[in-house]
Amino acid sequence: MNKLNNINYDIDLADGVITFKNSNTALGFVRYNEGAEVEYIFVNPMFRRNGLAKKLLEIVEEKTKIKPTPQDPISPLGEKLFNISN
Repeated sequence: MNKLNNINYDIDLADGVITFKNSNTALGFVRYNEGAEVEYIFVNPMFRRNGLAKKLLEIVEEKTKIKPTPQDPISPLGEKLFNISN
């Protein structure tokens, strides 16, 4: 079962930033450029391991038509995320 189905959130799409939020807090966000290079990705620790980061990257790919890649430098956690999603 997809854990995202159990989380209620709204999606805010702005130029270069996608944010998942509910009525209380931001669940996560990604900042990217027109080349689909991810400058920053964050998921609130309370909502991690639910597929939110993967969904954020899927939306970046939908919007840019390019598979997202990390922008250098990338953190060890970011490297893990991109290795899993490739």
